Amino acid sequence: EVQLVESGGGLVQTGGSLRLSCAASGFIFDDYTIGWFRQAPGKEREGISCISSSDGRMYYADSVKGRFTISSDNAKNTVYLQMNSLKPEDTAVYYCAAEVWDLTLGRPPCGLDGMNYWGKGTLVTVSS
Repeated sequence: EVQLVESGGGLVQTGGSLRLSCAASGFIFDDYTIGWFRQAPGKEREGISCISSSDGRMYYADSVKGRFTISSDNAKNTVYLQMNSLKPEDTAVYYCAAEVWDLTLGRPPCGLDGMNYWGKGTLVTVSS
């Protein structure tokens, strides 16, 4: 059974930090590109970061660039999202998702429609 389990969410003050984890099981981790997404109340889900299995490239949305860092520990089948300098607008449910991606697909990785598996999410609340 494929599982993606997020953890590490919580309540933090503006300017604080959190590290989210996404533990994967049930598939060959090295073959999958993993992305982090978030959905704030009343807003659509958006992609914020992605790490490609094919070439190790990392991608970030402009809204988190310079503040968030994605990393992967393939030995633990886990992807992390280090979030620094958190802002109230970062408040959302954070999801990780996985897809099989490579350049031949002709589209960027970690598009909302392309993800094969999703976790259930972890809530991050940033207080002002």
